[in-house]
Amino acid sequence: MPTTGYERPAQPIVDEIWLGRLLEDILEPGLPIIDPHHHLWDLEGFAYRLDDLIADVTSGHNIVATVFVQCGFSYRSESVEELRPVGETERVASIAVEAKRRKISTDICAGIVGHADLRLGDRVDTVFEAHLSAAQGRFRGIRQIVARSDAVQRHILPPPPPGLLLDADFRRGFARLSSFDLTFDAWLFHTQIPELTDLARTFPDTPIVIDHFGGPLGIGPYRGKRDEVFHAWRNHILELSRCPNVHMKLGGYAMSVSGWDFHLQPLPPSSGELANAWRPYVETCIEAFGAKRCMFESNFPVDKGMCSYPVLWNAYKRLAASASPDERAALFHDTAASFYRLD
Repeated sequence: MPTTGYERPAQPIVDEIWLGRLLEDILEPGLPIIDPHHHLWDLEGFAYRLDDLIADVTSGHNIVATVFVQCGFSYRSESVEELRPVGETERVASIAVEAKRRKISTDICAGIVGHADLRLGDRVDTVFEAHLSAAQGRFRGIRQIVARSDAVQRHILPPPPPGLLLDADFRRGFARLSSFDLTFDAWLFHTQIPELTDLARTFPDTPIVIDHFGGPLGIGPYRGKRDEVFHAWRNHILELSRCPNVHMKLGGYAMSVSGWDFHLQPLPPSSGELANAWRPYVETCIEAFGAKRCMFESNFPVDKGMCSYPVLWNAYKRLAASASPDERAALFHDTAASFYRLD
């Protein structure tokens, strides 16, 4: 499949009025849920702060805890370069304390996944130690974004260098994660999954979770080729699932890079529409990894441009309707609790 040229995805703007045009009753409101992937930021015209997160997690579903995942939020402005991301962990930890002070029933940011440049090699230990000190007991892992394709120009954050997962310096830093009992969140595109498989096989004792279904692309030269992309993605996923240290986050598929255009419809998508669109991906992942290595995620506020929080979790509940009680507990709560060590 050609990958010459690129397309810059236009991230849908969150439109609360549009989202409010479709309301649904909450399915299984008592089901305990951990949301293992959300962000916070102060981007102009796209802010998502504590009040916004609280409004979503208390909108009907039983969200008992959340995990914040790095996004370049509130980095230190005056610090040595490699320690600047520690500002994000400091800010998020303070937000978690504020949520506790407000007596929110959800354990907001119970886990924090921060950023470190693993290309520092052994010198990355200093960054890990700083994150752990700043997080007030909530620091769980590292995400260094590797999502890159000649077909896509990323938005918000600059693109990473090519071949990062194969880079020798990166791997020396990656090798240090296990010494600090830290996990790795992998955000990449489907064309890069074989590189992650190689990494997982090289470091079988380091827990890895692949974000957003492994990033099946649907824009640029991949637009209109969803069946072709699905076939290639599925083959990569099946091979990756043979690595027992790798887990899967089911979600993040309402992003612009996926090629879905729910945000262009007169009404927001219903949970049934979302479930029908995403079913092949969810079923493939659960079949390959098993429920105990899969966890549903919101990826809010990024996915909020195409669907609301109540509707999104209703869709996941529809997708898991045929699962056993133990499998459902794993998909919505237990896998995330185990992977991120949330009591």
